[in-house]
Amino acid sequence: MPNVVSKAALNIRNLESIEELRQVPQVEKEVWAVDDRDTIPVLLLIAAKEAGSILLGAFDDRRLIGFSCGFPGLEHGELTIHSHMTAVLPAYRNFNLGYQLKLAQRERALALGIHKITWTFDPLQSRNAHFNFAKLGVVAEQYKVDFYGRESTSVLHQNGTDRLWVMWQLDSERVRQRLTSGAGSPHSSALNLFLVRCGERRQPVRAKIDCAACAREVGIQIPPDISSLSENDS
Repeated sequence: MPNVVSKAALNIRNLESIEELRQVPQVEKEVWAVDDRDTIPVLLLIAAKEAGSILLGAFDDRRLIGFSCGFPGLEHGELTIHSHMTAVLPAYRNFNLGYQLKLAQRERALALGIHKITWTFDPLQSRNAHFNFAKLGVVAEQYKVDFYGRESTSVLHQNGTDRLWVMWQLDSERVRQRLTSGAGSPHSSALNLFLVRCGERRQPVRAKIDCAACAREVGIQIPPDISSLSENDS
């Protein structure tokens, strides 16, 4: 961990050399405590770069401190970028680098004539939910059960691998508004009626409501930090 971080030394650019790509698995290990079998193989990263994937790095001088890996995909017959992974080392998370990586990814996708980026995230991670919905303006189209299977070494998978599949419509009014005006607020109709709430010990409690008679949109309350809650329960 650096003693002093100089913002002037921080920069975001394309991952170009094999030496830079070799640093990606180490960042994965530091961020998610995964072993070698759950990191992105360097040979795959090399091939992905040559095949037109968007591979971005956040650097402190020459050291890789974060990255975003996106590859071409198809969504409803339309060419997209699927953003498989974005990560920033814990010591650098107060520098807005995750947001800057996503903006750089958006810029490069639009330059390629691609207007949508997809990715997945754990719906129980409230900080990620706020980042994705409020700051970036994504919409969730699908809920994927056991998306990565049941066996993984990542600390992110300790509560299972159910994921929301989200769509970032890069040039939509919703996204432009989020990026120019700042984070938006949740839709008001979902705030007053909760199907599930957090109990006194932050355990999930099912509300006694008539779902057939309730509004089209209901809320599901989640703890502010599910990871620390899981650690305390272990």
